[in-house]
Amino acid sequence: MKNFMDENFLLQTETAQKLYHEHAAKMPIIDYHCHLIPQMVADDYKFKSLTEIWLGGDHYKWRAMRTNGVDERFCTGKDTTDWEKFEKWAETVPYTFRNPLYHWTHLELKTAFGINKILNPQTAREIYDECNEKLAQPEYSARGMMRRYHVEAVCTTDDPIDSLEYHIKTRESGFEVKMLPTWRPDKAMAVEVPADFRAYVEKLAEVSGVTISNFDDMIAALRKRHDFFAEQGCRLSDHGIEEFYAEDYTDAEIKAIFNKVYGGAELTKEEILKFKSAMLVIFGEMDWEKGWTQQFHYGAIRNNNTKMFKLLGPDTGFDSIGEFTTAKAMAKFLDRLNTNGKLTKTILYNLNPCANEVIATMLGNFQDGSVAGKIQFGSGWWFLDQKDGMEKQMNALSVLGLLSRFVGMLTDSRSFLSYPRHEYFRRTLCNLVGRDVENGEIPASEMERVNQMIEDISYNNAKNFFKF
Repeated sequence: MKNFMDENFLLQTETAQKLYHEHAAKMPIIDYHCHLIPQMVADDYKFKSLTEIWLGGDHYKWRAMRTNGVDERFCTGKDTTDWEKFEKWAETVPYTFRNPLYHWTHLELKTAFGINKILNPQTAREIYDECNEKLAQPEYSARGMMRRYHVEAVCTTDDPIDSLEYHIKTRESGFEVKMLPTWRPDKAMAVEVPADFRAYVEKLAEVSGVTISNFDDMIAALRKRHDFFAEQGCRLSDHGIEEFYAEDYTDAEIKAIFNKVYGGAELTKEEILKFKSAMLVIFGEMDWEKGWTQQFHYGAIRNNNTKMFKLLGPDTGFDSIGEFTTAKAMAKFLDRLNTNGKLTKTILYNLNPCANEVIATMLGNFQDGSVAGKIQFGSGWWFLDQKDGMEKQMNALSVLGLLSRFVGMLTDSRSFLSYPRHEYFRRTLCNLVGRDVENGEIPASEMERVNQMIEDISYNNAKNFFKF
C-alpha cells in the first residue's frame, strides 16, 4: 500500500518517477490563462486568512459543501466568520474521496504551507491557525505565492475596456514575474439584451475616444483597444462561448443588425447568431494581424439555477457541461479564416469529454506547417482539469495528433493557491508516458527524447509558442 501524497504521488512506475523528479518538477510555470485579479498582484495583496485565499470565490468548494448539506451562509454568506466557513469546509473534505478536491486540497496544503496532515474536523483548527500564522508573513503575499511556485509568467483575462492600470503598475514596479493581459471581448458581441449592449458600447466609446454611432465605428474603437492591449504585452485572446458561430452573413446585414440593437430593439435568434458569427471572424482577423493566439473555451451551460443567480450572480457554482453539436460550425469558422489566409494560432478547449476526439481530429485539418502545433487541443479545463479529464484529453491528442507539441497546463483560476494544478498535471503526464515506456510501447533506448518531451510539454512548448 502506497502512502497518500508522498513524493511519488500519482507516479505508479519507476520511469514515471524519474520523468517527474528529474525533468518535469524543475520546469518553471507559464500560466497562460488565469482569472487572477490584477490589482492583487499590483498591490502585493496580503491575505487576511486561509478562508479568504482558499474559499473566497472558489465555487468548486462551494458546490461540494452544498452537496454535503452545508447551508449557503457558510459558502457565500456575509454573516459568518472566516473560521466558521473553514470549519464547514473541513467537515466536507472527508466526504470528497475520489473527487479532485481531495487531492488539490492536500497538495495545496503541502506545497504552499508545508503541511502534511490530513484535513478533517479534528485537525481543522490546528491547520487553520498554522496557515494563518504563515499568511501573516511577507513571503505569503500574492507575489510571494507566485515566487514560491516558480511562476515565470501569467496571463490574466481582461475586457477591452479595461485600463490595464494594474498590469502597468506591476511591470513598472520591477516585479520579476510577467503579468500580461488577455483580450476577452465577449461583451462586445453580447447582443441578447439591447440595453446592456448599448451601455457597453458607450463605455467602449468613452475609453477608446472614438465616437460610436454605427458598426464601423465600434470596430474602429475595438481596434484601438486591441492596439493598446498589444502595447501592454498582450499575446492572446480568449472567447467564452456556448458554441461556435458560423452563420452566413453580408456586411450590410451586420451593419443593419447593429443599428437595430443599438437603437434598443430586440434581435431575432437568427440576427444574434449572424452578429456573433461576424464578430468572431473580425476578432480572429485582428489576432492574425498581430500574431496573437486565439483561445476558445466552449461548451458550458451557465447560471442554471435562476434563484441563486438572482441572489449571487454569475460564477458562483451553478454552471454545468453542455451538449452542443459544434463540429460543423467550428470547422466552418476555422475554414473561413483559413481560406482568407488569416487563421492565427488557435487553442480549442472543449468542456464535454465526448468531444475529445472531435477536437483532436479538427486540429489536423488546419495545421499548415508554419508553426509546430499551430492549432492546439487545450488542456482539460473546469470540470475536466482533474486526473481522469486530463488523461482522456492527452490520450485523444496522443492518438490523433502530436502530444509532443502540446502547450500544456494552465490554472484557469482566480486563486493564488491553484499553481499546484501544474504539478498535478505534470505528475499525470509523467505517469502516462512512464507507463508506456515500462510496457514497451515507447522504446527505452529513446529516453533522451522522452525526457525532452516531458520538459517541452511542462514549459518549453508554451515558451516558444507564445513568445513571452
